[in-house]
Order: sequence, then structure tokens, then C-alpha cells
Amino acid sequence: MREEFEKMAVAGKLERQHIEALVQLATSGFCMHRSWGFGRIKTVDTVFARFTIDFPNKAGHTMDLAFAAESLKPIPREHILARKASDLESLRQLAATNHLELVKLVLSSYGGTATADQIQQVLVPDVIRDDWKKWWEAAKRELKKDGHFQVPLKKTEPIVYQAKEVTLQDRLMAEFRAAKGLKARILVAAELLKNAHDLADKQTAATEVVAALNAEIPSYQRTQPAVAIEAIFARDDIREMGGLQPSEGELTAAAIWGQDLKLGALMEALPAAKHRRALESFKTANPERWVEALRNTLNTVPAKLCREFAGLLIQEGKFDQLKETLARLVSQHTASSELLLWLAKDRNDSFADILGPEVFRAMLTAMERDQFNERRSNRLRDFILDDAELLVELIGSADLEVIKDLTRALQLSPSFDDMDKRSLLARIVKSYPAIQSLISGEQSKQESNLIVSWESLERRKNEYHELVEKKIPANSKEIAIARSYGDLRENHEYKAAKEMQKILMRQKAELETQLVRARGTDFAGATTDVVGIGSIVRAVDVESNQAEQFSILGAWDSDPDKGIVSYLSPVAQSLLNHKVGDQVEFEIHGVRHNHRIESIEAFKPAAAAPAPPATPSPTPATPAPPG
Repeated sequence: MREEFEKMAVAGKLERQHIEALVQLATSGFCMHRSWGFGRIKTVDTVFARFTIDFPNKAGHTMDLAFAAESLKPIPREHILARKASDLESLRQLAATNHLELVKLVLSSYGGTATADQIQQVLVPDVIRDDWKKWWEAAKRELKKDGHFQVPLKKTEPIVYQAKEVTLQDRLMAEFRAAKGLKARILVAAELLKNAHDLADKQTAATEVVAALNAEIPSYQRTQPAVAIEAIFARDDIREMGGLQPSEGELTAAAIWGQDLKLGALMEALPAAKHRRALESFKTANPERWVEALRNTLNTVPAKLCREFAGLLIQEGKFDQLKETLARLVSQHTASSELLLWLAKDRNDSFADILGPEVFRAMLTAMERDQFNERRSNRLRDFILDDAELLVELIGSADLEVIKDLTRALQLSPSFDDMDKRSLLARIVKSYPAIQSLISGEQSKQESNLIVSWESLERRKNEYHELVEKKIPANSKEIAIARSYGDLRENHEYKAAKEMQKILMRQKAELETQLVRARGTDFAGATTDVVGIGSIVRAVDVESNQAEQFSILGAWDSDPDKGIVSYLSPVAQSLLNHKVGDQVEFEIHGVRHNHRIESIEAFKPAAAAPAPPATPSPTPATPAPPG
């Protein structure tokens, strides 16, 4: 092509300064444009002095040769982009069989260095079509072992290919020596531990690292105790890797814990992966006071540390002390939002007697308190909104009056906006329809009062107490036992117990709705001029001349054999407010009948009515909360 371009220059179609660039472009057949990206040169037209180039979004684009020489950068045929365009299948085979060679190709295409993100962008999804993360983890392990690649600790830093081979141990030790600051050296020490099985001389490496860490740790003892603790853990692990003995006079974790430190602040400064080890170290260093220290600090740390604190206390048989602390903080409404967040996330049957309505009150208090806190967080509020079961489970053990109080507290809380309040209230109403009126402010007379006999009211109360004091707690125990069997996905006993729980809680809600509306009476003073509640009505079927008697009593009274009917029944509704001599029509056993009222008398109870209770609503025992 050079000869052709020379002729074009002689003919005045090209500037000689463009010839070299055009030769490179035509020879490689691939190019890069700063705006249009990678392109493949399809044809060179020496008559009209132009290239035809396929760009990703501009196939068959024509470009003047002079303009191409100035705006295009030639891409060698061995470049990864050129290989993708010309021989994609061979690259896919290379990805499957030789990780190192493929990464080397990418690095050499970009001047010997590229970050992990850049490598991913060029290989996915064309070359690597499956699980990139899995492929890259395998490739990275090979890169670290190979002496030609420098793999940085930070993902954002570039991976470097070097022609001269350097062993893994030499490279990591060089990085350790070059690391600035104890924190940076801890990171390299972690890499040494991770790759210990590939080190040529573990003892030599461990000796140097342990000595360097021992020299540096004391200067961090008071200023950055969390870093010192982390370095001590790294040093001890490196020493074990190299089979070394402790050095005389070296600083230990016990010496750090022996200082006057704030446990919560130090734990927060440590990486999450070191939390349990640090707590175990603290326990060993403080055998007499570690339990008290954890209990006192529990309310000041984030939820993830609450989980670690609780886990250690339970592991060491201190569950009762943990439970006492939680119960006190909840009952006094001093529990932090982070502690309550952990309790809500990890709720289980072990804390069944704590996880009740008072926890939700404490949550409202904590969120309101957080509004005046410099470290304000919305994590608890967001979790309450996201977990559709939480609120219903917390109030599941409460009686209706407590639920009403909680509903009022939620309505007045500044922690939720109107939309969120409506969402939470809807969850409560779904399980407890009786509080709908409290939210809407609308309540019909019939909904307000349900007239019942004292006897039937007592029966319903007994039924309610049987439910909340025996059936629901027994169900909670069944759930706890079934949960202990493991694998809840295939645990049929657990599923059956949870289904029964739904039925029992629905029955409880229905009984509460009825009992709160119930108004007991002995039907004394019933009028006889018209049919009312408490009337005995004698009537005659107009067609058959058969006499019937109906005692119209309370909503829950029904004994067809004795002629006792509820005032809410269709028969009673047809008779109410009619006089002697009136004819009424109603249905009995699916057949319509016309009856004429012959007489109206007042009902007289067979025995004296019991004294009315102080309040018409029940005072139920508190059952165990749902599992």
C-alpha cells in the first residue's frame, strides 16, 4: 500500500506527511477513533481517497484518507480488540484453557498494565460469557503464583506484567517493606497468610515480618489501639505460619485491653472479620469483668456488633444476663435504635417473652430520640417499613386496648411520614379490623355496641382466655420445637405449626373485635308494646295456623330447640319494632312464612344475672408472641 499512497501524493491527492500513518492503518486493518471507538477497516479506495470502516454503531462509514490519518490510531492485529473482531472463538478457547495467557494479552494490548475493571470490560460478555467473578478469582490465584504479574492489593490499582520473573515470596516481601504505615503492612501480611502454601521459605518470611511488626506495634498502642490489636493478630498468625516462638517482651493483646479503653469505640474501629476474635481476646484478658463490660456496651454499638456481643454471651452460657439486660432496656425505653434493629433482624423464639408490643413502643421512642442525635440513622425505620411481618408479630401478643394505644402512638410519631404511616396502619388493620374505626374516625352504632347476655359474654371471655393462655403458648412451643429440627424449607412440622399460628391469631383478632363491642345485659325492662331485644313473641303461621314462640335475646344467644334466637338473625330482624296483630314475613329452613304476632312478653332469666364487669372489654392474659 505504501507505493499506492506514494503515487497519490505525487498526484496531489495526499500530503506526504500522512503516508506513514495511512500505511500503518492499512497494514493493521484496525483502528481507534476517540469518539466512535474501535473500527475495522474494510476497504481502501485509492481512486476517491477514502477508507470504508465498520465502527460499532456506524457500519460502512466512509472517511477521507487525510482525515483518517489525523484522527485514527492504528490498532495492531495482535491487540485484544483486533483479536476479538477477527478470531473471537480462539479467545474463548484461550479463556477456558489458559487464564494467564489471556490476561497477558490484555495487559500487553494496553501497554503492560490494566486494572481488574478494565480487563472485565474488554472480556465480558464477548470472550467470557459465563460467571466472570468465578473466572476472575481463578485467574487471580494463578496470576499471584506466576512471577511475571504484579497483582495489587487494591482493586483500583493496575495489574502489571513484567518480563523478568519475580517469585511470589520476593514480590510480597518487597511490598511489605515498601508499605507505609502499620495498617498497610497488615494488609500485606494478610496476603502472605493467604498465599502461605505457595511461599518458598515461610520461616524466613515470617521472621522478617514478625520482627518488623513488633518494632512498629508499640507506637500505635495508645494512639490507635484498634490498629495495634489487628497487627498483633496478624503477627501471631504469621508467627504460627513460620513455626516461630514468641519474642521476649513483645506487646500482647492483653496489654492493649489492659489500658483504659472504650470497648465499643475500639470494636467499631476494627474490620468486621476481626470482631469475634477481638471479643474472644477481650474475654481472655478480662475474665472477671468481660460479661459486665459487654452488657454495659451493648446499647452503644451498631447492630452488627450487638449480634457479636450477644453471640459470645450466649456461647459462654450468659443468656439469662443478656436477656435481663435487653428486657430492662426495652421496658425503660432506653434501648438504642441499633440494638432494637439487631433484635428485630435476629428475632427468634429465645427472646419470645421480650419481643412484644413494648418493643415497638421502644422503637418509636428510639427513633424520636435519634432525630436529635448527631449520628442520626434511619436504619431502624427503614427495616420496620421493609419487613412486612415485624409489626404484626410484635403486637400479636397484645390485647386490643394495647393495640389501640400503639396505633395512637404510631399516628402521632414524627418518625414516619404520612404515606409510611398509612402503610403500617394498613398492616395492623389487616390483622386487627377492630381498630379501623380508630384510624378512620367512623363507627356505626351497630359496630359500637353488640348487645349480649351476661352468660354468653362469660362464655366468650372464657373462650378468649383459653385461646391466649393455653392454645397460643402451646403453639409457640410447637414452633420452637419444630424450628430446632432444622432446614425450615423441608420441615413439615414447622410449616403446620406456623399455619395453626395464623388460624389462632385470626381467631384471637375476631374475638377481640367482638368483645370490645360487647355490652352485657339481663334484658330487664324490655318493653311489651312492640317487639324488642328481650321480648318473647308468640306468633301464628297464617297459612298452617301453627303457633310459634321466639325469645329474642343477645347477639350470641341461639337455641332453636327452645325458640331462642339472636336479635341479629333474619327472623328477629323481621319481628323487631312490630306490634301485636301485625303480620310479618320471614324465612325458616328455606321456606317463606307469614306470621301474625299474637302476644309480646318480657323475657325473664331463669336465674339472677351476674354482676356486670367493671369494663365490657376483656382483660386477656398475654400469650407468647408468634414464633
